[in-house]
Amino acid sequence: MTPPAPRPEAGPQVPPPRRRPGGRTARIRTQVLDAVLAELAEHGYDGLTMEAVATRAGVHRATVYRRWGDPGGLLADVLDAAGDDDWRPSDTGSLQGDLAALNDEIQTALTAQPPVVAALIAASFRSEKAAHAQQRLWEDRYARCEIVVSRAVQRGELPPGTEARPLLIAATAPLYHRLVLLRTPPDPQLPGHAARTAALAAAAGAFAAPGDT
Repeated sequence: MTPPAPRPEAGPQVPPPRRRPGGRTARIRTQVLDAVLAELAEHGYDGLTMEAVATRAGVHRATVYRRWGDPGGLLADVLDAAGDDDWRPSDTGSLQGDLAALNDEIQTALTAQPPVVAALIAASFRSEKAAHAQQRLWEDRYARCEIVVSRAVQRGELPPGTEARPLLIAATAPLYHRLVLLRTPPDPQLPGHAARTAALAAAAGAFAAPGDT
C-alpha cells in the first residue's frame, strides 16, 4: 500500500471518481498530472499554480483551468489517478510477512525523492478537494488490504471476527508517525518491527470485533 497516511477517523461522504476518457484527452491528463507532481515536489502547495503546471505540461492554461478549475482540483485528480492501478498487497504466507511487506512499500514511498507522497499528504490539509480525494484513495487501499487479514484468519493465525481496519492502522501507523510527523531518518528495522507488534497483538485478540472477546 503506497497511499498517503491512513486517517482512522471517518470523513465526509464523497462521490466516487468519474470514469476517465481515453485518447488525446487521456494523454493531456497524464501530462498535466505529471506536471502537478513535479511542481508539488519542487515548490510545495503554496507554489503550485495553474500557469506553472500548464507550462510544464506543454498545454494551454485555459485547458487546465477549464478541466481542473484550481490547484485543489489538480491535486484531487492526482489522488484519484493513483487509485486507477491494479496494486494488491503481497502474499508472503504469513500475517507478519504480509504486514512487513506492506510497511516496506510505505517506507519506500515516504522516503522517495523527490518527496511526492509527503507533499501530497501536506497538500491534503490545505485543500478540501484534495482531502476528499485522499479519503477515496485510502478507502480503496484499505479495502484492497483487507485480504491480508482474511488470509491470516483462514490460516488460523488470527481469531475469527478480527477487524481488518484497526489492525491495518496499528501496523502502518508507526511508519507515518515517524517519517511524516517526526521526520526521523528511515529505519530499516521499523517496517518489520511494527508488523511484528501488530501481528502479536492481533493474535492475542486485540482487534476482535465487539462481542467476540
